[in-house]
Amino acid sequence: MGLILHFGLGNFARAHLLDYTDQAQGWDLVGVSLRSTAIRDGLAQQGFDYDLCVQGQGVRRIRVLRDVLALPDDRDAIFQAMAEADIISATVTEKGYHLDSAGRLQLDDPAIASDLAGQGPSTLIGFLAFGLAGHDSPATVLSCDNRVGNGDALKTAVADFSAAAGLDLNWDRLSFPNSMVDRITPATTDAVRAISGDPMAVPTEAFSEWVIEDDFAGPRPDWPGVQFVQDVAPHELRKLRMLNGAHSLLAYAGLGRGLTYVHEAIRDPVLRPLVQDLMADAGRTLPDEVQDQVPNYAAALIARFENPELAHRLDQIAMDGSQKLPYRFIPTLRETGSKAVAEGVRAWIAYCVSETAKGRALNDPLAADIARATQQDEPDKALLQIIGAQDVLAAVRG
Repeated sequence: MGLILHFGLGNFARAHLLDYTDQAQGWDLVGVSLRSTAIRDGLAQQGFDYDLCVQGQGVRRIRVLRDVLALPDDRDAIFQAMAEADIISATVTEKGYHLDSAGRLQLDDPAIASDLAGQGPSTLIGFLAFGLAGHDSPATVLSCDNRVGNGDALKTAVADFSAAAGLDLNWDRLSFPNSMVDRITPATTDAVRAISGDPMAVPTEAFSEWVIEDDFAGPRPDWPGVQFVQDVAPHELRKLRMLNGAHSLLAYAGLGRGLTYVHEAIRDPVLRPLVQDLMADAGRTLPDEVQDQVPNYAAALIARFENPELAHRLDQIAMDGSQKLPYRFIPTLRETGSKAVAEGVRAWIAYCVSETAKGRALNDPLAADIARATQQDEPDKALLQIIGAQDVLAAVRG
């Protein structure tokens, strides 16, 4: 039996990686929560099992989770589990990588600096660097986050940290495969908890996709339906620029129009054609390998967005915009000059300005920088500079 140690036990991980691994059988999974003990405490009360509520398919009990470790209580246990794990995976969102706009680790980031100072790691990057430095067996480090070249990005972050900390990793025994993950998973609501009777239930859609670079240092589960490929990039770009790009457009523009959910926003007569144009423009930037998928994929996305039973909140999607826009919007805008994408960027700028003016702090790792930028004489220019996209200012201004 193999072991997966997974950092980040939010709803998406519990609806995706844990679901796949539960179905594969023969593997144990230990979760790590770096930010809160709430998930650990809630799951511990029910033996770490929970209900996955799949829209249109009913409720399935997920039983693969053996234990959940959480900071600050379980730091030593996390390192022990790392030493035993065949696969160390992560879903920590884009901000959990602590990378700058050039894709290098921000050594002066307060959390990273604290880890480097020997305070006991609190970040994924710190744990990986220190834990893998003492790892003698082959290990696969598998990113499950929405970012271009997620495995490459994670390897760079760990390498930069290791160099700064003077750690020696055996890179020949480690692999960092890139992957693409897809399953719309909204936040759990009281209605979901009431239907399932499980306070830790997770709602999700029936659709699920996972494409992984076939580069494992050791064994892997027989995950059902996973595509193992030589190059994930075409699939990754299809999802990031079409699905995630459309989601972000709906989020910022929809909130600006007083809407709450994705299914409301996609039915808005102004927003729907914008989303369709964004998908068409994004589709033109994709590699030849996936060009024939674009029309059907766009139609399927519209149908997924229209699903009212998911109740996917726009403000959930709007979080961490500074980390998402460089991958979801900016490449398409640079390559096509898309008016729909430019509208999405303008909607993000308006959202930042509006939230700051109302005295509300954004849920974003660069919230303080964004707040200051909104006070500048040219807030659009200042905000684009924060995300490394000053070159698209003319297109955004129209």
